Amino acid sequence: MAGRSAGLLMYRFREKMLEVFLIHPGGPFWARKDEGAWSIPKGEFGPGEDPEAAARREFHEETGLTPSRELTPLEPVRQKGGKTVLAWAFAGDADPGTMRSNTFSVEWPPHSGKRESFPEADRAAWFGLEAARRKINPAQAAFLDQLARLLGAES
Repeated sequence: MAGRSAGLLMYRFREKMLEVFLIHPGGPFWARKDEGAWSIPKGEFGPGEDPEAAARREFHEETGLTPSRELTPLEPVRQKGGKTVLAWAFAGDADPGTMRSNTFSVEWPPHSGKRESFPEADRAAWFGLEAARRKINPAQAAFLDQLARLLGAES
């Protein structure tokens, strides 16, 4: 059964160009993947949990940043695997170099009996919309399009 995730899309304007803040998933599976692998900071939420509160929590867990601004809801998207992602956008700024992510543990290498810890997100970066569309999970590109329409910034 496909789950539901909630996340936040932080944006800023630099020299009149719209930029979005994306994270790259950590761990060995994603180590050599780039285009189509990046994401908005997001995570699953359970029944009865407020999705916006979950989005704020996940943003903090994956970046170390605490969004304090008002959030603008975006239309949900369904990813290839069936997961529905709810998202909110907000204006903000951050130095990607200061990002601190929580970690997860997995058996690595496979069938070795050893457990390794990896950051949930191994890096973050600001991207203009054109570059972000190449980097982000293809289904999540709909969030970029929605944001561009909301802000009147098409490139």
